[in-house]
Amino acid sequence: MIYNTGAEWQAAAHKRIALFGMSGLGKTYLSAMMRDTGNWFHYSVDYRIGTRYMGELIADNFKRHAMQVPLLRDLLMSDSVYIASNITFENLAPLSTYLGKPGDPDRGGLPFDEYMKRQNQHRTAEIAAMLDTGHFIERAQDIYRYDHFICDTSGSVCEVIDPDDPQDPVLSALQDQVLLIWIKGSDAHTEELVRRFDRAPKPMYYQPEFLQDAWQEYTGSHAGAIDPDAFIRWTYARALAHRQPRYAAMARRGITLLAEEVAQVRSAEDFSALVAKAIDRKED
Repeated sequence: MIYNTGAEWQAAAHKRIALFGMSGLGKTYLSAMMRDTGNWFHYSVDYRIGTRYMGELIADNFKRHAMQVPLLRDLLMSDSVYIASNITFENLAPLSTYLGKPGDPDRGGLPFDEYMKRQNQHRTAEIAAMLDTGHFIERAQDIYRYDHFICDTSGSVCEVIDPDDPQDPVLSALQDQVLLIWIKGSDAHTEELVRRFDRAPKPMYYQPEFLQDAWQEYTGSHAGAIDPDAFIRWTYARALAHRQPRYAAMARRGITLLAEEVAQVRSAEDFSALVAKAIDRKED
Protein backbone atom coordinates (compact mmCIF):
# COMPACT_ATOMS: atom_id res chain seq x y z
CA MET A 1 0.00 0.00 0.00
CA ILE A 2 1.16 3.55 -0.62
CA TYR A 3 0.51 4.43 3.07
CA ASN A 4 2.02 2.03 5.59
CA THR A 5 0.50 3.38 8.80
CA GLY A 6 -2.41 5.50 9.90
CA ALA A 7 -0.01 8.23 10.99
CA GLU A 8 1.66 8.24 7.57
CA TRP A 9 -1.74 8.60 5.93
CA GLN A 10 -2.77 11.45 8.24
CA ALA A 11 0.49 13.31 7.62
CA ALA A 12 0.50 12.81 3.84
CA ALA A 13 0.64 16.05 1.84
CA HIS A 14 -1.12 14.29 -1.03
CA LYS A 15 -3.79 11.74 -0.16
CA ARG A 16 -4.87 9.52 -3.06
CA ILE A 17 -7.58 6.90 -2.77
CA ALA A 18 -9.97 4.77 -4.85
CA LEU A 19 -13.29 3.63 -3.41
CA PHE A 20 -14.84 0.40 -4.64
CA GLY A 21 -17.74 -1.86 -3.71
CA MET A 22 -21.41 -2.36 -4.47
CA SER A 23 -23.33 0.64 -5.73
CA GLY A 24 -25.45 2.21 -3.02
CA LEU A 25 -23.10 1.85 -0.04
CA GLY A 26 -21.52 5.29 0.04
CA LYS A 27 -18.85 5.71 -2.66
CA THR A 28 -20.45 8.72 -4.29
CA TYR A 29 -21.62 10.08 -0.93
CA LEU A 30 -18.04 10.14 0.37
CA SER A 31 -16.67 11.45 -2.92
CA ALA A 32 -19.09 14.39 -2.92
CA MET A 33 -18.33 15.15 0.73
CA MET A 34 -14.60 15.24 0.12
CA ARG A 35 -14.99 17.24 -3.10
CA ASP A 36 -17.09 19.84 -1.30
CA THR A 37 -14.19 20.62 1.07
CA GLY A 38 -12.41 22.25 -1.87
CA ASN A 39 -9.26 20.18 -1.28
CA TRP A 40 -10.15 16.94 -3.06
CA PHE A 41 -10.42 16.23 -6.79
CA HIS A 42 -13.31 13.85 -7.50
CA TYR A 43 -12.69 11.49 -10.41
CA SER A 44 -15.89 9.59 -11.29
CA VAL A 45 -15.16 6.53 -13.43
CA ASP A 46 -18.81 6.21 -14.49
CA TYR A 47 -18.85 9.85 -15.62
CA ARG A 48 -15.65 9.32 -17.59
CA ILE A 49 -17.13 6.23 -19.24
CA GLY A 50 -20.32 8.04 -20.16
CA THR A 51 -18.57 11.12 -21.58
CA ARG A 52 -15.10 10.39 -22.94
CA TYR A 53 -15.52 6.76 -23.97
CA MET A 54 -19.21 6.15 -24.65
CA GLY A 55 -20.60 9.63 -25.15
CA GLU A 56 -20.78 9.33 -28.93
CA LEU A 57 -22.42 5.90 -28.72
CA ILE A 58 -25.03 7.27 -26.31
CA ALA A 59 -25.77 10.33 -28.45
CA ASP A 60 -25.99 8.22 -31.62
CA ASN A 61 -28.54 5.99 -29.91
CA PHE A 62 -30.66 9.06 -29.09
CA LYS A 63 -30.41 10.15 -32.72
CA ARG A 64 -31.35 6.69 -33.95
CA HIS A 65 -34.61 6.91 -32.02
CA ALA A 66 -35.18 10.54 -33.01
CA MET A 67 -34.89 9.59 -36.69
CA GLN A 68 -38.03 7.48 -36.28
CA VAL A 69 -40.04 10.66 -35.58
CA PRO A 70 -40.69 12.58 -38.83
CA LEU A 71 -40.46 16.03 -37.24
CA LEU A 72 -37.19 15.28 -35.46
CA ARG A 73 -35.81 13.49 -38.51
CA ASP A 74 -36.28 16.58 -40.67
CA LEU A 75 -34.69 18.79 -38.04
CA LEU A 76 -31.71 16.46 -37.58
CA MET A 77 -31.13 16.13 -41.31
CA SER A 78 -31.02 19.92 -41.65
CA ASP A 79 -28.80 20.36 -38.57
CA SER A 80 -31.58 22.36 -36.92
CA VAL A 81 -31.45 20.58 -33.57
CA TYR A 82 -28.65 19.28 -31.42
CA ILE A 83 -29.03 16.04 -29.48
CA ALA A 84 -26.55 15.21 -26.72
CA SER A 85 -26.31 13.41 -23.41
CA ASN A 86 -26.59 15.51 -20.24
CA ILE A 87 -24.84 13.02 -17.97
CA THR A 88 -23.67 14.21 -14.53
CA PHE A 89 -21.99 12.70 -11.46
CA GLU A 90 -25.41 12.33 -9.86
CA ASN A 91 -27.38 11.31 -12.98
CA LEU A 92 -25.92 8.46 -15.02
CA ALA A 93 -29.23 7.59 -16.69
CA PRO A 94 -27.95 8.22 -20.24
CA LEU A 95 -25.27 5.54 -19.74
CA SER A 96 -27.57 2.96 -18.15
CA THR A 97 -30.27 3.63 -20.77
CA TYR A 98 -27.76 2.91 -23.52
CA LEU A 99 -26.66 -0.35 -21.89
CA GLY A 100 -30.27 -1.45 -21.82
CA LYS A 101 -31.73 -4.82 -20.85
CA PRO A 102 -31.93 -8.03 -22.88
CA GLY A 103 -35.32 -9.39 -23.83
CA ASP A 104 -38.55 -8.69 -25.65
CA PRO A 105 -38.27 -5.49 -27.78
CA ASP A 106 -42.00 -4.87 -27.27
CA ARG A 107 -41.22 -4.43 -23.56
CA GLY A 108 -38.17 -2.24 -24.07
CA GLY A 109 -35.63 -5.04 -24.37
CA LEU A 110 -32.67 -5.51 -26.69
CA PRO A 111 -31.77 -8.55 -28.80
CA PHE A 112 -29.18 -10.49 -26.81
CA ASP A 113 -26.42 -10.06 -29.40
CA GLU A 114 -26.90 -6.27 -29.39
CA TYR A 115 -27.00 -6.29 -25.60
CA MET A 116 -23.70 -8.21 -25.45
CA LYS A 117 -22.17 -5.77 -27.94
CA ARG A 118 -23.01 -2.85 -25.64
CA GLN A 119 -21.73 -4.77 -22.62
CA ASN A 120 -18.41 -5.26 -24.38
CA GLN A 121 -18.26 -1.57 -25.26
CA HIS A 122 -18.74 -0.77 -21.57
CA ARG A 123 -16.00 -3.21 -20.57
CA THR A 124 -13.50 -1.59 -22.94
CA ALA A 125 -14.54 1.88 -21.74
CA GLU A 126 -14.30 0.99 -18.06
CA ILE A 127 -10.80 -0.44 -18.41
CA ALA A 128 -9.68 2.69 -20.26
CA ALA A 129 -11.30 4.95 -17.66
CA MET A 130 -9.60 3.10 -14.81
CA LEU A 131 -6.23 3.40 -16.55
CA ASP A 132 -6.85 7.15 -16.84
CA THR A 133 -6.60 7.48 -13.04
CA GLY A 134 -2.91 8.38 -13.10
CA HIS A 135 -3.52 11.03 -15.75
CA PHE A 136 -6.21 12.66 -13.62
CA ILE A 137 -4.04 12.56 -10.50
CA GLU A 138 -1.42 14.57 -12.39
CA ARG A 139 -4.04 16.82 -13.97
CA ALA A 140 -5.67 17.57 -10.63
CA GLN A 141 -2.36 18.76 -9.18
CA ASP A 142 -0.87 20.45 -12.26
CA ILE A 143 -3.92 22.40 -13.43
CA TYR A 144 -6.26 22.72 -10.46
CA ARG A 145 -3.75 22.52 -7.57
CA TYR A 146 -5.75 19.96 -5.62
CA ASP A 147 -3.75 18.35 -2.82
CA HIS A 148 -5.89 15.22 -2.59
CA PHE A 149 -7.57 12.83 -5.03
CA ILE A 150 -10.53 10.47 -4.74
CA CYS A 151 -11.45 7.97 -7.45
CA ASP A 152 -15.10 6.91 -7.34
CA THR A 153 -15.08 3.59 -9.20
CA SER A 154 -17.94 1.83 -10.90
CA GLY A 155 -19.65 -1.00 -9.02
CA SER A 156 -18.49 -3.28 -11.82
CA VAL A 157 -14.76 -2.59 -11.43
CA CYS A 158 -14.24 -6.09 -9.99
CA GLU A 159 -15.63 -7.56 -13.23
CA VAL A 160 -13.10 -5.98 -15.59
CA ILE A 161 -9.98 -7.09 -13.69
CA ASP A 162 -8.63 -10.39 -12.40
CA PRO A 163 -8.30 -9.76 -8.67
CA ASP A 164 -6.28 -12.96 -8.16
CA ASP A 165 -3.65 -12.06 -10.76
CA PRO A 166 -0.71 -10.19 -9.15
CA GLN A 167 0.14 -8.82 -12.59
CA ASP A 168 -3.33 -7.63 -13.58
CA PRO A 169 -2.51 -4.40 -15.46
CA VAL A 170 -5.45 -2.33 -14.23
CA LEU A 171 -5.29 -3.40 -10.60
CA SER A 172 -1.50 -3.14 -10.47
CA ALA A 173 -1.61 0.39 -11.88
CA LEU A 174 -4.22 1.42 -9.32
CA GLN A 175 -2.31 -0.12 -6.42
CA ASP A 176 0.77 1.91 -7.34
CA GLN A 177 -1.18 5.17 -7.55
CA VAL A 178 -3.88 5.12 -4.87
CA LEU A 179 -4.95 3.48 -1.64
CA LEU A 180 -7.64 0.93 -2.53
CA ILE A 181 -10.62 1.11 -0.15
CA TRP A 182 -13.42 -1.45 -0.17
CA ILE A 183 -16.73 -0.32 1.31
CA LYS A 184 -18.05 -3.66 2.51
CA GLY A 185 -21.75 -4.18 3.06
CA SER A 186 -23.41 -6.66 5.39
CA ASP A 187 -26.04 -9.25 4.50
CA ALA A 188 -28.64 -6.73 5.60
CA HIS A 189 -27.23 -4.15 3.16
CA THR A 190 -27.34 -6.71 0.36
CA GLU A 191 -30.98 -7.51 1.12
CA GLU A 192 -31.85 -3.80 1.06
CA LEU A 193 -30.02 -3.29 -2.24
CA VAL A 194 -31.94 -6.20 -3.73
CA ARG A 195 -35.25 -4.75 -2.49
CA ARG A 196 -34.32 -1.33 -3.90
CA PHE A 197 -33.36 -2.85 -7.24
CA ASP A 198 -36.57 -4.87 -7.36
CA ARG A 199 -38.56 -1.63 -7.05
CA ALA A 200 -36.63 0.08 -9.85
CA PRO A 201 -34.50 -2.34 -11.91
CA LYS A 202 -31.83 -0.58 -13.93
CA PRO A 203 -29.23 -1.72 -16.46
CA MET A 204 -25.74 -2.62 -15.28
CA TYR A 205 -22.55 -4.26 -16.50
CA TYR A 206 -21.85 -7.96 -15.89
CA GLN A 207 -18.81 -10.16 -16.44
CA PRO A 208 -19.35 -11.84 -19.86
CA GLU A 209 -19.07 -15.44 -18.63
CA PHE A 210 -21.43 -14.78 -15.73
CA LEU A 211 -23.94 -13.08 -18.01
CA GLN A 212 -23.88 -15.83 -20.63
CA ASP A 213 -24.48 -18.47 -17.96
CA ALA A 214 -27.29 -16.43 -16.37
CA TRP A 215 -29.00 -15.87 -19.72
CA GLN A 216 -28.82 -19.56 -20.68
CA GLU A 217 -30.17 -20.66 -17.30
CA TYR A 218 -33.00 -18.11 -17.30
CA THR A 219 -34.11 -18.60 -20.90
CA GLY A 220 -33.92 -22.36 -20.44
CA SER A 221 -36.59 -22.23 -17.75
CA HIS A 222 -38.79 -19.42 -19.13
CA ALA A 223 -40.75 -20.05 -22.32
CA GLY A 224 -41.70 -17.32 -24.76
CA ALA A 225 -40.46 -13.75 -25.04
CA ILE A 226 -38.25 -12.68 -22.13
CA ASP A 227 -39.41 -9.83 -19.90
CA PRO A 228 -36.28 -7.61 -19.63
CA ASP A 229 -37.08 -6.36 -16.12
CA ALA A 230 -37.84 -9.86 -14.87
CA PHE A 231 -34.50 -11.12 -16.14
CA ILE A 232 -32.39 -8.40 -14.57
CA ARG A 233 -34.29 -8.69 -11.28
CA TRP A 234 -33.56 -12.43 -11.26
CA THR A 235 -29.91 -11.76 -12.12
CA TYR A 236 -29.17 -8.95 -9.67
CA ALA A 237 -28.84 -10.90 -6.40
CA ARG A 238 -26.73 -13.50 -8.19
CA ALA A 239 -24.50 -10.74 -9.53
CA LEU A 240 -23.95 -9.33 -6.02
CA ALA A 241 -22.99 -12.77 -4.73
CA HIS A 242 -20.65 -13.21 -7.70
CA ARG A 243 -18.95 -9.89 -7.01
CA GLN A 244 -18.42 -10.25 -3.27
CA PRO A 245 -15.36 -12.57 -3.37
CA ARG A 246 -13.89 -10.50 -6.17
CA TYR A 247 -14.17 -7.34 -4.05
CA ALA A 248 -12.60 -9.21 -1.14
CA ALA A 249 -9.65 -10.27 -3.31
CA MET A 250 -9.16 -6.65 -4.42
CA ALA A 251 -9.24 -5.53 -0.79
CA ARG A 252 -6.18 -7.64 -0.01
CA ARG A 253 -4.24 -4.93 -1.84
CA GLY A 254 -5.81 -2.16 0.25
CA ILE A 255 -8.08 -1.68 3.24
CA THR A 256 -11.70 -2.39 4.14
CA LEU A 257 -14.27 0.00 5.60
CA LEU A 258 -17.59 -1.35 6.79
CA ALA A 259 -20.67 0.32 5.36
CA GLU A 260 -21.87 0.88 8.94
CA GLU A 261 -18.70 2.87 9.63
CA VAL A 262 -19.08 4.91 6.45
CA ALA A 263 -22.67 5.77 7.39
CA GLN A 264 -21.35 7.53 10.52
CA VAL A 265 -18.93 9.78 8.60
CA ARG A 266 -20.03 13.42 8.68
CA SER A 267 -16.88 15.30 7.67
CA ALA A 268 -13.57 14.98 5.86
CA GLU A 269 -11.88 14.74 9.26
CA ASP A 270 -14.13 11.83 10.22
CA PHE A 271 -13.26 10.05 7.00
CA SER A 272 -9.50 10.58 7.33
CA ALA A 273 -9.60 9.25 10.89
CA LEU A 274 -11.58 6.20 9.76
CA VAL A 275 -9.07 5.45 7.00
CA ALA A 276 -6.16 5.79 9.43
CA LYS A 277 -7.87 3.36 11.82
CA ALA A 278 -8.44 0.86 8.99
CA ILE A 279 -4.80 1.03 7.86
CA ASP A 280 -3.59 0.31 11.39
CA ARG A 281 -6.25 -2.37 11.80
CA LYS A 282 -4.89 -4.13 8.72
CA GLU A 283 -1.33 -3.96 9.97
CA ASP A 284 -2.41 -5.62 13.23
